[in-house]
Amino acid sequence: MAQKISLTRYLVEQQRADGLIPGQLRLLLEVVARACKSISQAVNKGALGGVLGSAESENVQGEVQKKLDIIANEVLIEANEWGGHLAAMASEEMDSIYVVPNRYPQGEYLLLFDPLDGSSNIDVNVSIGTIFSVLKKPDDTPGVQEGDFLQAGSRQVAAGYCIYGPQTTLVLTVGNGVAMFTLDREQGSFMLTQENIQIPADTKEFAINMSNMRHWDAPVKRYIDECLAGKEGPRGKDFNMRWIASMVADVHRILMRGGIFMYPWDKREPDKAGKLRLMYEANPMSWLVEQAGGAATNGRERILDLAPAKLHERVAVVLGSKNEVERVTRYHDPL
Repeated sequence: MAQKISLTRYLVEQQRADGLIPGQLRLLLEVVARACKSISQAVNKGALGGVLGSAESENVQGEVQKKLDIIANEVLIEANEWGGHLAAMASEEMDSIYVVPNRYPQGEYLLLFDPLDGSSNIDVNVSIGTIFSVLKKPDDTPGVQEGDFLQAGSRQVAAGYCIYGPQTTLVLTVGNGVAMFTLDREQGSFMLTQENIQIPADTKEFAINMSNMRHWDAPVKRYIDECLAGKEGPRGKDFNMRWIASMVADVHRILMRGGIFMYPWDKREPDKAGKLRLMYEANPMSWLVEQAGGAATNGRERILDLAPAKLHERVAVVLGSKNEVERVTRYHDPL
């Protein structure tokens, strides 16, 4: 049997291989992984741990928070604030940034996260997850400001997610492909289970919330109509639809077997660019998908090239199998 490789060993080897990652980034990623293990334990306890149900509060997005949303947010902050690797953090669940307190040393990195993606699935025991992104703090700015976080996704130095499902799985990129680690609960360690993940360029599977069809823009409706037409339609093949209502779970499926995920702009809130958050969800997931050979756009532009103007900016998302994403993007701008 091949020797098992732990997350720690994998990161050390990435650090040694032509200096792909600095030592401080390696330590930061290990802390994030430990926090995900703690969140996984809380998720697994469910009703036994008294963590299900609503917290009777709203986040900055105006969304009702679940108890686990707040727990996961606190776990990530408490795990990461004291290690000396970070200057500040930003979370989908917080109004503004969280600067590392003065009693702790400040590092050179910025951590962004969606502490618990797919909250609507918590109480029905469907897969949910944590999404994270790491940026380098600009060298030319004293202290830490909200503007330090407003960097294009192409500036990320690490990104990943942890999915809490039948297995707890950590998926990570540091810009050298995508690796997958499965939590071995007996050892208490994430162990490497797959490297160099590649998304097939073609697919017969799409993920979109069909209940919003009447609100879609014409290019999105055209694409889905063609998929639904099956073998007799212009695509000449039958498609399957999947929708879990958890971006982590839908993207994980795409990394495993291909597909296209779409959360497009629609007419319900025409003044908003989309539903998903650029910096906490779209950027890290887009980088993972691109590192696995896929593509990610907002329907017109590469997501990783977008310059954010505010911390909780929203964006339309089309990502997954490269040829399908390019088709949807072409439909938005046929010229």
